[in-house]
Amino acid sequence: MTNPVAIVTGGSRGIGAACCRMLAARGYDVAFSYTANDAAAATVSAEIEAAGVQALAIKADMATEDGVLALFTAADGRFGRLDQVVINAGITGRIKRVVDMSVEDIQAVMNLNIVGAMLCARESVKRMSSKSGGKGGNIVIVSSAAAWLGSPNEFVHYAASKGATNSLTIGLAKEVAQEGIRVNAVAPGLIDTDIHATAGAPDRVERLQSMVPMGRGGTAEEVAEAILWLLSNDSRYTTGVILPVSGGR
Repeated sequence: MTNPVAIVTGGSRGIGAACCRMLAARGYDVAFSYTANDAAAATVSAEIEAAGVQALAIKADMATEDGVLALFTAADGRFGRLDQVVINAGITGRIKRVVDMSVEDIQAVMNLNIVGAMLCARESVKRMSSKSGGKGGNIVIVSSAAAWLGSPNEFVHYAASKGATNSLTIGLAKEVAQEGIRVNAVAPGLIDTDIHATAGAPDRVERLQSMVPMGRGGTAEEVAEAILWLLSNDSRYTTGVILPVSGGR
């Protein structure tokens, strides 16, 4: 018997890394992509393998078709099957008002967060759909509470990309519901990861947590637990759902 296989995009840090660890603990071989940090990817790989399963780290840009194909093709070659996909790779972009954004600022966010997500979804369906001989599976896309909050004066381009992600989730779920594939999304709120520092606001969680009804930022592990539920058979009658993991915000 071979282990079930999961792909996680953006798996070397934050929510993606938490998903990799939890999937490994549940017996999945895990392939994940990362962009730049070789040391972080090696750490996650070691954590996966410590659970007694296989890890495959692929350095590839999920904003490009070449990068997406590199990840999925490598996973095909190593594992020969695909059961679960977590489309997590994304960026907020730097904090800016819309009036100050360049076309490059906007395109960088859209290319990764929505074009890349759609390409990953396409490749997942190709492999898992019963129409093409697949055995079905699950796709969970990482959206954001920004999609309904709008993120004014900070990340409107990011919020817009996550609104598109929500539409992708709903439409694709309906498209493949009878092909053995469920498609859902989680929408994290204010989560304590290094994405804030990358955007230029390392104190953002501390500064904004009073706006969260639960009074604190969330953790990557709390989001990953929601993702793992959506991937599990416990949610077998759930598809096309955007699940807020936002402390009530």
